[in-house]
Amino acid sequence: MHFVAMLGFSASGVTIRYNIPETLLSAAIAIVVVGAGLFITELGKRKLAAMLVGGALAGAGVAAMHYMGMEAMEMSARVVYNPTYVIASIVIAIVAATAALWCTVHIRGTLATIVATLVMGLAVTGMHYTGMAGVSVTNPVDSVPAGASTMQLLVPLVMAVSVVTFLLILGIGLWPTEDELRTQAEFENRLKAHSEQGRRFVNVQQDLQPGPAQFAQTHRVR
Repeated sequence: MHFVAMLGFSASGVTIRYNIPETLLSAAIAIVVVGAGLFITELGKRKLAAMLVGGALAGAGVAAMHYMGMEAMEMSARVVYNPTYVIASIVIAIVAATAALWCTVHIRGTLATIVATLVMGLAVTGMHYTGMAGVSVTNPVDSVPAGASTMQLLVPLVMAVSVVTFLLILGIGLWPTEDELRTQAEFENRLKAHSEQGRRFVNVQQDLQPGPAQFAQTHRVR
């Protein structure tokens, strides 16, 4: 959402180009930091303290992506940020990300996934437009900065998003459901029980069979 929205950003009399490495780095930071927030939440056994730390980290990752993405925009002008909007955007990202983690932890099933997704989307969009409301572009210069044009960034971006989306959908489709995991566990338990019964039966049969000493003693008695 962030990168597509930034492609629609414009300022009167200002030429905008994009620094591809910094843009990709901002996306990578968001993925790593948000993933770390989820990991901390799970590592802390979904307790409130772990959830707050994980939510703060995930929200900070979203904010870092936004402002690093802004820095990746090369403009023939000066960009000024309003501190109030910057702080508000970061707070929105952290609160919404924490709420998304809470929904994921406390609400199960498809509804939880949908709600958590919507809340996380709210975190990104809310912080993005709040942050952009505090951006001012001043002192434009009649020059073309270095970097990629909108189309040069858009084409690989769309391709990358399409591939990642396809892989995620494929992974989710192939991932076993809770019912499938439960059925598999029950089958393995039954298989283990049958194996144990078979082992006990063999042991009983071996106990009933006379050993060599007993066999020899029986023949001597006869």
